[in-house]
Amino acid sequence: MLDDTPPVEREPTDYSGPIIVAILAPVFLLFVFLGKKDMGLAVSIVLGMVILAVRLHWKLRKHVWFWAMIFLILTVHIPLVSFVKWPKGNVPTLAYTMPLGIADFLMISGAIRLGKRLFLHGLSSDDQEE
Repeated sequence: MLDDTPPVEREPTDYSGPIIVAILAPVFLLFVFLGKKDMGLAVSIVLGMVILAVRLHWKLRKHVWFWAMIFLILTVHIPLVSFVKWPKGNVPTLAYTMPLGIADFLMISGAIRLGKRLFLHGLSSDDQEE
């Protein structure tokens, strides 16, 4: 009748999603205010994917190369977002920007993994996580 198993400690709740949305909402609203709603959606998706990639690789935050790579990725995105003309039509912007955002996330994660292989190749597993 009595359960002798000790209570399981719960992991603290991860509020990364709402925090990312709270960061991106003012960016999107700024572009809406400037009259560039489509560009604002594209910038929000790109920034969201970069922030998500940083969040998933957060254990690498103490490495300078990690932040240099994130800076390089953001720098490459500036001309891509500003010079690409999004099509105007009946298709919602989200229908073609979200697949591009997912592909962008996969490329960013691949670049971080490549950097991890290049810069952390001689370190032990304990050093890699610090």
